[in-house]
Amino acid sequence: METMINFFTEHQLQLIVIAKTSLLTLFIVMVAMIGAKMLRRAVYNGVYRLSKQDEIITKLLTTLSGYIVYLIALVIILDLFGVNTASLVALVGAAGLAIGLALKDTLSNVAAGVMLLFLKPMKKSEFIEVSGYAGNVADLGLFTTVLETADGIFVSIPNSSVWSNAIKNFSRNGKRRMDITVAISYGDSIEDGLTALRELVAEEPRIMATPEPQYLVHTLADSSVNLQLRVWAPTSDYWDIHWKIQRKMKEKVESKGITIPFPQRDLHIIHANNDELSKQG
Repeated sequence: METMINFFTEHQLQLIVIAKTSLLTLFIVMVAMIGAKMLRRAVYNGVYRLSKQDEIITKLLTTLSGYIVYLIALVIILDLFGVNTASLVALVGAAGLAIGLALKDTLSNVAAGVMLLFLKPMKKSEFIEVSGYAGNVADLGLFTTVLETADGIFVSIPNSSVWSNAIKNFSRNGKRRMDITVAISYGDSIEDGLTALRELVAEEPRIMATPEPQYLVHTLADSSVNLQLRVWAPTSDYWDIHWKIQRKMKEKVESKGITIPFPQRDLHIIHANNDELSKQG
């Protein structure tokens, strides 16, 4: 009888311990969920402000902070169930080393992604050209950089390829120079052509006064004299100004009595006399 009582008592104690452990585990999970949410919000607000509203790095650090909270909660729960966490950490370390050797190319993308995130050669929505692709930065993660091209195509580039190549950022600087060339005939006045360029600039108020516009005789080509206009414009207005000047260029040049020539060549035909033809035959 006493043996049965001891058996049921021990069994009840075990059930109580399991119930307590389960409740404590549930409590830890709930605390982890709430804590992760609060930490992500705090990290987001802090990093977003410190990074000058860089959404990409803010998103990455916010996600990592949540994972850290869940990882700590997992270690605590395993310790509650009597799992040797020290051995587990050693095992995870060994497995991580093996996985790292097997996935060295993937990890190189992670390393490159970290460097890109902290050195910031590009930000979200900036227009860049890299690895033969050009587009707006849609996302920058630990493994890939995502671009959206001007015609709406999704392009995913491994971070290692982005990091190892030159990045041309068209949006980073506040101003850009545009070079617009127009061809005039050799019989036309160069001064009239330059005057037409000056009038085009005067009609566009968004063109920057500093640096000053340049009006140049660029090249003496086979069929034309090529004049070039070099002006600086705000990056945000660059293409609008460029297309507007291109559209007005023909009318402005022609209003000065100047023609835009077609490519042409002079062909000289030499007629040989019959005696010379006989000798050649």
